[in-house]
Amino acid sequence: MNKEFIEALDELEKSKGISKDVIFDALETALVSSFRKNFQTEQNVVVDINRETGDIKLYSQKTVVDEVEDDVNEISLKDAKKISSKYKVGDTVNFEEAPKEYGRIAAQTAKQVVIQKIKDAERERIHDEFIVRQGEIITGQIQRISNKNIFIDMGKVEGIIPPSEQIPNEVYKMGDRLKLVISEIRKTSKGPQIVLSRAKAILVRRLFELEVPEISEGLIDIYSIAREAGSRSKIAVYAKDDSIDPLGACVGQKGQRVNSIVEELNGEKIDIIIYNENPEIFIKNALSPADVVSCEINEEEKSAIAIVPNSQISLAIGKQGQNVRLAARLTTWKIDIHPEDPSTFTGPTSEPYYDADNQEILNDSLIDLFRNDEE
Repeated sequence: MNKEFIEALDELEKSKGISKDVIFDALETALVSSFRKNFQTEQNVVVDINRETGDIKLYSQKTVVDEVEDDVNEISLKDAKKISSKYKVGDTVNFEEAPKEYGRIAAQTAKQVVIQKIKDAERERIHDEFIVRQGEIITGQIQRISNKNIFIDMGKVEGIIPPSEQIPNEVYKMGDRLKLVISEIRKTSKGPQIVLSRAKAILVRRLFELEVPEISEGLIDIYSIAREAGSRSKIAVYAKDDSIDPLGACVGQKGQRVNSIVEELNGEKIDIIIYNENPEIFIKNALSPADVVSCEINEEEKSAIAIVPNSQISLAIGKQGQNVRLAARLTTWKIDIHPEDPSTFTGPTSEPYYDADNQEILNDSLIDLFRNDEE
């Protein structure tokens, strides 16, 4: 080790942000391990590196004892006193070692430690860069597909879209360019893994922010989003200024804005709902496209019974309960659907048509009965 090595560490500290002390500490630990491995010894050893000159000192250590039982790691008090009268039982005596070939071993070890520390620093830098970008939208190109995982070229790193973050039934091909959100940064033994998503509700939010200037400028706010990726989303919006029409702004002229988002999501249906502080009005809006006659609100249980025209029961519930399920998620209220006139309702009239707690249809025959009413 020499001054050139110290100068190289100085440069490394400036360019990569790796502390010299971190490298020295790691190097001392690695040199101890290398010594034991290469010289096949059980000696207690320590390594000391001069931080200014780079000079390495290797010491074997022996514990002072009254009676020696381990010649390798112990020294008698009598022999220790010959070295220095200050030693007493329990003290440690250091003996400088200078084995042949140790200089070569030290150089090889130093190289390995520095390379590993550079890799670790680069991984940490990438982790720190992307951890603050969670939820950000990016455009990426599919680089490869392996075991149902999709890998996206992101420059210095590779992003992954696991099956759970893909849109069901969406077809992916090599070279396709996709809009995605950075979902999660995972630390792995091979470095940070950037998990990307096409399925998260936040992707819909980011797409609306891109397409609707009034949202990106803060004139319109997105209150909440409920999404079943690849099938349907509901988004609740409101304007801070009464002069702005939030629904018209989000739809755009001739539906241009919302259609761009639908196209990006490969035909996923999007219902744009007007948020209202009054839960009764908000729930009515959320059950769109069904008309709701009235809403019975239970504030304490945060539940509601929506009274719907008999002819629109299946529309309110939606295919396999999707419409009311999304409405419940959008509003965070439990919602039950009841017919306006049970006496003339030709469908099942027992209990209830939809289980708000478990978000599932209790009477499949209801959907079959009014299938033609569905969207």
